[in-house]
Amino acid sequence: MVMTPKERRQAAEEAVWQLKAALDGVGVVFPSLGVDVVSAAGTYGLPLVDLGRCNLDTAMRLAAVLHERAHP
Repeated sequence: MVMTPKERRQAAEEAVWQLKAALDGVGVVFPSLGVDVVSAAGTYGLPLVDLGRCNLDTAMRLAAVLHERAHP
């Protein structure tokens, strides 16, 4: 099944919302997390989520959370 541009955008927005909620739950915020609008507007493949840039503190917090989850 081929998704319409609207369906692609909605799916990408839902994925971003879910990721933001999960990251918020562990105290990590990516300020520029969002939908890659170019890939969401296309018709080939799945839309991309743009994780964006983050500062050193955010990167270290994310690394700590991932390490903690991998080695409880």
